[in-house]
Amino acid sequence: MARIHSIETFGTVDGPGIRFVIFFQGCMLKCKYCHNRDTWDINGGEEITLSEIIDKIERYMNYFYTSGGGVTLSGGEPLLQPNFVLELLRELKKRNIHTAIDTSGNFEITPLMQEIINFTDLFLLDIKHINPEKCKKLVGFPNEKELNFAKTLNKQNKPMWLRQVIIPGITDEKEDLLKLKEFISSLSNVEKVELLKYHDMGKYKWENLGCTYELSNVQAATDNDILRAKEILGIN
Repeated sequence: MARIHSIETFGTVDGPGIRFVIFFQGCMLKCKYCHNRDTWDINGGEEITLSEIIDKIERYMNYFYTSGGGVTLSGGEPLLQPNFVLELLRELKKRNIHTAIDTSGNFEITPLMQEIINFTDLFLLDIKHINPEKCKKLVGFPNEKELNFAKTLNKQNKPMWLRQVIIPGITDEKEDLLKLKEFISSLSNVEKVELLKYHDMGKYKWENLGCTYELSNVQAATDNDILRAKEILGIN
């Protein structure tokens, strides 16, 4: 049994091909820019069994196979429910379905986590901030575990996409981007670097929950902000 926030049956941005995206409920980070504030509560969402979710996935398998897609586990934070995640991954591999996990990587590499890594084809790893102090201020935790998670995936040659949200004045300082570039250059398993534009379209979710949205005065990132960051990082 797992707690699930929602499901997207034809995702196209969370991994290659057409994806069946499962958004797990619960997240331990407190990202100030989070556009899914309603996913944080681990007791929220809807309970679903492994067999129920496999039944849903099997209805769309033809789309996976023809598009080179698969199933992506996202959230929230899927690795907060590791036992269910591992059993789900095992069932997906029996069906030869490509698997991806979108995670903050803010976890120790335990034997259970290593098993999850073994059964996952691709990781979409969110680098919240390359500076540990700024990272803690932004999301509530420093970045030591997430950077170590990336290094572990690199040692095991596990394919990885790196993602960072470009927040004007917060994650786009030149010094920080150069440090991020240096870190990326130390990894050999990064297939793609994605820069996501900050926006406040999820602000209403914070307000509906009676929470203060601290980045109200931050401008949304523009195409030029992304181009500048790409130039500093040396990516296309």
